[in-house]
Amino acid sequence: MRLAVNPTRMEMLKVRKRLVVAQRGHKLLKDKLDGLMKDFGEIAKEYKQYRLAVDKELPEVLKLFVLAEATSSRLILEDALEVTRQELIIEEAHKRVMSVLIPHLEITFGQSQGGYSMVHTSGELDKAISGLKGFLPKLLKMAELEETVRRMCQEIEKTRRRVNALEHTMIPRMKETIKYINNKLDEMERSTTSRLMKIKAQRLAMEQQ
Repeated sequence: MRLAVNPTRMEMLKVRKRLVVAQRGHKLLKDKLDGLMKDFGEIAKEYKQYRLAVDKELPEVLKLFVLAEATSSRLILEDALEVTRQELIIEEAHKRVMSVLIPHLEITFGQSQGGYSMVHTSGELDKAISGLKGFLPKLLKMAELEETVRRMCQEIEKTRRRVNALEHTMIPRMKETIKYINNKLDEMERSTTSRLMKIKAQRLAMEQQ
């Protein structure tokens, strides 16, 4: 389906310029899409690794807290956790991957407020707290990668739609329009030439009389 334009040389020049811009844009978007797909594959692979690690370690960390509670009372466990509370500082920055703004999380632990009695608590609590501190950065990294994957999926879909629109709709319509205008101009030129030839033939006939 061609564009709705008048079949003039001026319009043909305009459409040709638009076609050049569209073809250049299509190439750039196609290159961007290829780059996005490549980066997405690498990030998705890393996300899968962190996801598997989190799914594996979370039950183990929870198990340690269950064991710590089983070897001492809940009240003692809660008091011990309260006195060893640490501030968790999460700083969010951003970086760009193929024009996609993705999050980057930095995690730091503040100073512990104190310590708990080693007499009334079991060694399982030490393991549980240590395991949780080692687990949290992985959990946040997984969340960071999950959000990155989501944003890149959106960008890939948006870029793919634009590539398809140019490749299958806009560029073919422009080419069809240029072909249509060319045919119309050729038709008009043939008509003009034929009319001029008839006029010339009539003049020659009149001169011969």
